[in-house]
Amino acid sequence: MSGPSGPSGPSEPNEANSVTAFDTFEHHFVANELSHHVVEWRPREPQSPPPTGSSSLRGQPPTVLLAHGFLDLAWSWRPLAERLASHGFRCVAWDWRGHGETDHVGAGGYYHFPDYVLDLEELFPQLVSDAEERVHLVGHSMGGTVATMFAGLRASRLHTLSLVEGIGPPPYPLERTPEKFEAWLDGMAKLRAKEDRWRLTPPTQESRAMPSLDAVLDRMRVQSRKLDDALGRFLAEKSTRRLDDGSYAWRFDRRHRTTAPMPFRTEIFAAFLERITVPTLYVAGEKGFRLPDEDARLALVKAPLTKHVIDGAGHMLHREEPDALADAWLAFAAM
Repeated sequence: MSGPSGPSGPSEPNEANSVTAFDTFEHHFVANELSHHVVEWRPREPQSPPPTGSSSLRGQPPTVLLAHGFLDLAWSWRPLAERLASHGFRCVAWDWRGHGETDHVGAGGYYHFPDYVLDLEELFPQLVSDAEERVHLVGHSMGGTVATMFAGLRASRLHTLSLVEGIGPPPYPLERTPEKFEAWLDGMAKLRAKEDRWRLTPPTQESRAMPSLDAVLDRMRVQSRKLDDALGRFLAEKSTRRLDDGSYAWRFDRRHRTTAPMPFRTEIFAAFLERITVPTLYVAGEKGFRLPDEDARLALVKAPLTKHVIDGAGHMLHREEPDALADAWLAFAAM
């Protein structure tokens, strides 16, 4: 485990909606034998009482843990985290295994939901400011699925749960599981063949190499059409590594591009939803990835549930509509 690498830069409060200034730090913490890259937005000395709904102890700012989604990274939370930090919340995001600057799994490994749950279990005590603190947990997409599982197991550690289009993948017919296995085997074989070629010839012209940050941003806008230039170029830099020839390649593990062999079991996930006991917020984009059984899944949550839809928004709410998402979350946290 390493300490903070130092503030990435101070931010001063905006008079229109802020409580306090904050600083940004980066850390690397070991969890489940992998080094995880962590970003923290830490308020300075509060200039007013702690926010309503705070679960903090001994005057510490309440903590919000931010779990990103598939092929995303911790820095994507920056617009939301800066807004919440300016309101006195300490925000912490991390790169999941095989994403961003966190370690990839080793040779022969793969990625499954239980792995992410164990990662969070071991990361959690390193992310909170006090061992007894109950935190606000926020998850987007895949991160929301993991957050749901964690909340169903460790509710005593949470103050609230917020799911941003994060209540699991679509249902999949179990009788078609062999097809997923075939796709996985074929995908891994293609990946191995590409890796063999890359070992012989640098990937200057390979499909994974992008000639410029503008090209990276164009790729990102396939999923985030409304991503603005400033945030987009920042995330393009953070999401990639520079190759020897000056081109760019994604940081995430290429194994993520293959089809996972095991289908998502909605009946198992339902058992986790039923175990949630903390107030829960569900936020969706009007034009996001909405599930056909969305209402049925949410009905399984027995705890107080708030549902909010952001007009005109797509799936990447935290990138495209951070202010609307922050408004919804702050209103929920103050309840």
